[in-house]
Amino acid sequence: MKKLFKSTLMMLLMLPMSFFAQQTVSGTVTESATGLPVPGVNILVKGTTNGTTTDFDGNYTVSNINQGDVLVFSFLGFSSREITFAGQTNLNVQLDESDAALEEVVLIGYGATTRQDATGAVEKISPAQFNRGAVVSPETLIAGKSAGVRITPSSEPGGGSEIRIRGGSSLSGNNSPLIVVDGIPLDQRGVQGVRNQLNAINPDEIEDFVILKDAAATSIYGSRASNGVILITTKKGSLESDFAMDYDIKVAFGQITDKVDVLNAAQFRDIVTNAPGTNPALLGNADTDWQDQIYRTSLGAIHNVTVSEGFDSFTYRVNLNRTDQQGVLKTDLYERTAINATLTQDLFDKNLKITLNAKGILDQNHFADQGAIGAAVSFDPTQPVYDPTSPFGGYFEFRGGSDPDPLRTEFRQATRNPLALLEQRENNSTNKRTISNLNLDYRFHFLPELRFNLNAGIDYSELDGFETRPLTSAVVGDDIAYENYYTGINRNSLLDFYFNYKSAIEAIDTKLDLTAGHSYQEFYIGDRQRFTQSNEFQNTFNINRNALESYFARASFDISNRYLISASYRRDGSSRFSKENRWSNFPSVSVGWKLMNEPFLQNSTFFSDLKLRAGYGVTGNQEIGGNYGYLGIYTPSRGRADVQFGYNSNGSPRFVNTLRPEEFDANLKWEELQTYNAGLDFGFFNGRLSGSVDGYYRRTEDLLATVPVPAGANLSDLLTTNVGETVSRGIEVGLNGILVSTDDFNWNVNYNITFQDLEITRLSLGEDPNFFIPQGGISGGVGNNIQIWKEGYDPSTFFVYRQVYNEQGQPIEGAYVDVNGDNQITEADKQAYKKGTPDYFMGFTNSISYKNLDFSFTFRGNFGNYVYNNTQSSNGFVGAGTVTPQDYYSNLNANVLQTNFQQNQFFSDYYVRRADFVRLDNVSLSYLIPGDAVNVRASLTGTNLLTITDYVGLDPEISNGIDNNFYPRTRNVVVGLNFSF
Repeated sequence: MKKLFKSTLMMLLMLPMSFFAQQTVSGTVTESATGLPVPGVNILVKGTTNGTTTDFDGNYTVSNINQGDVLVFSFLGFSSREITFAGQTNLNVQLDESDAALEEVVLIGYGATTRQDATGAVEKISPAQFNRGAVVSPETLIAGKSAGVRITPSSEPGGGSEIRIRGGSSLSGNNSPLIVVDGIPLDQRGVQGVRNQLNAINPDEIEDFVILKDAAATSIYGSRASNGVILITTKKGSLESDFAMDYDIKVAFGQITDKVDVLNAAQFRDIVTNAPGTNPALLGNADTDWQDQIYRTSLGAIHNVTVSEGFDSFTYRVNLNRTDQQGVLKTDLYERTAINATLTQDLFDKNLKITLNAKGILDQNHFADQGAIGAAVSFDPTQPVYDPTSPFGGYFEFRGGSDPDPLRTEFRQATRNPLALLEQRENNSTNKRTISNLNLDYRFHFLPELRFNLNAGIDYSELDGFETRPLTSAVVGDDIAYENYYTGINRNSLLDFYFNYKSAIEAIDTKLDLTAGHSYQEFYIGDRQRFTQSNEFQNTFNINRNALESYFARASFDISNRYLISASYRRDGSSRFSKENRWSNFPSVSVGWKLMNEPFLQNSTFFSDLKLRAGYGVTGNQEIGGNYGYLGIYTPSRGRADVQFGYNSNGSPRFVNTLRPEEFDANLKWEELQTYNAGLDFGFFNGRLSGSVDGYYRRTEDLLATVPVPAGANLSDLLTTNVGETVSRGIEVGLNGILVSTDDFNWNVNYNITFQDLEITRLSLGEDPNFFIPQGGISGGVGNNIQIWKEGYDPSTFFVYRQVYNEQGQPIEGAYVDVNGDNQITEADKQAYKKGTPDYFMGFTNSISYKNLDFSFTFRGNFGNYVYNNTQSSNGFVGAGTVTPQDYYSNLNANVLQTNFQQNQFFSDYYVRRADFVRLDNVSLSYLIPGDAVNVRASLTGTNLLTITDYVGLDPEISNGIDNNFYPRTRNVVVGLNFSF
C-alpha cells in the first residue's frame, strides 16, 4: 500500500512536467478533393522558426513540439490550416484548394513566385478578366486590362495588334515585347505569310498571361527584354478529373462605323465645273459611293471542341479549333484550322513530370488589295462601277479614249477602279505551322529541394502562296498576266535547362530560391519568290539565320517573411554582332519589404496587404532587322540589272548579274536599357480594395537608329548604327475592387491608368543641336515626311508650320507664322508640334454576376495624343482632284468645302488634330443553363460599340499618329453557345 501510494504520488508530481516535455509528431498531408499527397507543404510551429516541409509522398516529421503549440500547414494553391497539437504522435492533414491562393502564383521566367514575394513589376491576367467575343488574335484578350500596357487592335481579319509595354524604347529597333509561349520565346520578327504570328495560339486555350514590365522581372531574358516580356501559358488537363467534353461556337457580324468624308457626285461636279482650266465633259453621269462598293458586312465563326481527362499520374487535353473570319473589305478572308494537345505524365513516385505541348496550325489567308481603300477615297464619284465597252473585264477604268493602246503610259498612274483592284486579284497563302515543346521537370530523390528542368522546343512553319492578276486588269499594263509564286520556311529551335534549389535556413529564418541554367536558340528564315513580268521569269532566294546562346542565374531570399532580396544575371552571345561585341551582360537586383508581416501591422483591420518594392536592371534589344549588320554583304542583282560580258559559245550575248555592296557598321552592337523601378502593393478592408502603384525611369543607351551619314562615309547615305539614347518615365496605377460579394450577387471593378513620357536625349554622331531626322512618310507629293526625330522630343513629334487664321477662325491658305522673323516662309520656320503617342491612357472594367447571369463591360481611353489627318491634307484641296497630267479627275475630301484650299498645305499644323478618345470596347452578357448531363451557356457580346472623341477623322486610335488609308475598325455583334458535357 505504501509502495502504491509513493508510485501514485510520483506520477502526480510528474504529470505537470509532461506538458513541458518536447515531443515529435509525424503524418501525411493530402488534397481534400483527391486524396493525393501534397509535396513541399510548409509546416511551421506558429510563432517560431521550428518546422519542416513534406516530401514527395506528402510525409512530414516535426520534432521539439509541445502540447498546445499550433502547427501551421501552408502551400501555394491551398488554404492554410492551423491545428493545435494535443500530444498525438500521428497527425494526418487534408488541405483544401483555394482559388484565391492559386491566383497568387505567377511565372517570372524560368520559375515561379507569388504576388506577395514578387519584387519586380509583374502582373497576371486570368480568363475571368479577359475581353469576350469572337476573339481571333490572343493579345486582344487583355486590351485595357493592365497599367503600362497599350494594345492597339488591328482592323483586318486575323491582324496583329501593336503591343507596347511602357511605350517602347527603340527608334529603328523592334519595340514589341518578347512573347514566350509555354516556355518557347517566339521570333520577334514574326512568321512569313501570316498576319499575326500569335494566331497560332487559340485564345480559348490560354490559361493566363503574365506581363513582366521592369528590368528586375525581365532581365532574366537579357538581350530581348528591353520592351517587356509576355508569358503565355496554355491550358492543361488536371489529375483525377473525369472525362469532360466541351463544344463552343461563336458567330460574329461586323460593320464599319464610319467612312472617310468625301464629296458626293453633285458636290464634285460643282467643284470641277467652277475650277479654272477644267473640262466638265470628262465627268460621268453616275453617282457612285466607292466606299460602299468595297465594304461589306463581315461574317465570322469560331468552333472549338475540347476533350480532357485525368488519371492517377497521366492527363491529356485536346482542342480542335476552326476559325473563319471575313474582313469588311471585300475578298479579305482569314481561316485557321488548329489542334492543340497537351499531355502530362508523372513518373518515379511523381518525382519526374513530363509535359508535351503540341500545336498544329493551318493558317490560310486571302489577302485583299488594301490599295482599294485609298482608291475608293479618291476615285471620281461621277463614274460608274462597270463599263460594257471596257477591255478591263467590264470594269470602268480611266484610259486613252480610242487610242490603240487602251492604257497609255500617262494613264498608268491614274487611280484604278477600287472594286476591280479587289475582284481581279488573287493573293492566297497557306502556312503550315507547328509549335511543340517537351518539358522534363525532375525533383531529385536524394535531395527533394533540388529540381532540374529541361525544355526542348521548336516553332516551324512552311509557307506556300501565289498572287495573280489577269491580262484584263488595268494594274498589269503589259502583254502577259502577272504571276508571283512565293514559298518560305521559318524555323525557331530551342534547348534550355536550369537547376532550381529551394530551401529554408532555419538558423537565420531565411528561405532561399536559387536558379541557374543555359539556353541556346537558333532562328532560320528562308524565302523564295518566282514571278513572271514583262515576259521574263525571275527567281530570288534569301536566307536569314542567327543564333543566341545564354547563361543565366537568379537568387531570391525571403528573410523572416518580411524582407525580400532578388538578383539575376544573364550573359548573352548573339551571332548578329562581331566577336568583339558578341557578348554582353544583363544584371538586375530588386528588394521588397512585406510591411504587413511586421508586428506593428499584423493585427491591422485596415490593411490586408502592404509591400514596398524597388529594383534596377539592364536589358537589351538586338532586333535590328538585318542579318549581320556588322559585315559587308553583297546583294546579287535581279531581272534586267545585269551587264553583258562577252558571248556564249553559240554567239549569243552573255549577261552576268551584278553584285551590290551593302552598308555596314563593323562596331554594331545591341541597345542596352537601364531601368529603375519603385512600387507599392496594397490591400484594404480584407482585400476588398487592392492595387499597386509603380514609378519607373528608363534610359536606353547605344540606341539603334537608321541615320544619314556623310557622302562617301559608307556604302549608302543611310546607316543603322548605335547613335544615341532615349529616356522614358512613367507612373502606373492599378486598382481592383470587390464592391459586392454575396452568394448570389457579385460586382468586381478594375481600373488602371498610365502616365508616360519618352524623349530622345541624344541622336547625332556630332554635336549639332539642330540635327534632326525626318520621319513619318505621308501621301501627297513624293518623299514628304511629317514627323521628326530630334533631341528633346518624343519620337512621334510632328514637324509643321504654324497656320495663320482669319477672324472667323478659318485657315488662310499659304499663310504661316514667320517664326525666325526673316520675312519669308522657309524650312527654318517649321516647328516641332504635338506628338502621336498619348500622355496617359486608361482601362476600366466592370464584372457583375447574379446567380447564373454574368455581365461585363470594358472602356479604354487615350489622352493627350494627336493625329495628322493625311486623308484631309492629301485630297483636301481643289488641285488634288483637278490638276492631273491627263484627262481624268480625282475626288476630294469634304474638308475642302470648309477651307476652300486651292493648293496643298501638307505641312500646316491645321491637320494635326487632337485625338483623345474613350471607347466602349467590350460588352458581354451570358447566362448559364445547368443540366444533369449538359450545361449550356448562351452569350451575347458587342465590341467597339461606342467611341467618344472630338477627332473628325475615321478613327482616333492610329498607332503611328498618321491617318491615311486606314483599314476601318468594325462594330461587332457576337452570339455564342457553349455546351459542357
